[in-house]
Amino acid sequence: QVQLVESGGGLVQAGDSLRLSCAASGRTFSTYAVGWFRQAPGKEREFVARLRLITTYADSVKGRFTISRDNAENTVYLQMNSLKPEDTAVYYCAARPLTLPAITTPSGYAYWGQGTQVTVSS
Repeated sequence: QVQLVESGGGLVQAGDSLRLSCAASGRTFSTYAVGWFRQAPGKEREFVARLRLITTYADSVKGRFTISRDNAENTVYLQMNSLKPEDTAVYYCAARPLTLPAITTPSGYAYWGQGTQVTVSS
């Protein structure tokens, strides 16, 4: 079992940066792959970034966002640079056992945080 809590969202202007954090409970967090997803109003939840053995990014954030983790601190980060208004969404972190294949679909992740709002004004 893993419990996840996101933080770091807020209201920023286009071009600004934010760093989201996802604090995880559980001594076995290092055995989970982690991902970030987002959901804008009226839209489906979409994949943003994933860290399993390697990192994978959605095309819309590639080159601007960076996912990383600190297993000693049981924390996953999403560094977001050059933010755009279309990045506005609730951002969620999620976890999936490393023993399972790498995927980018939300339904494949069993553990989720409560989400943190990111709003980018133009």
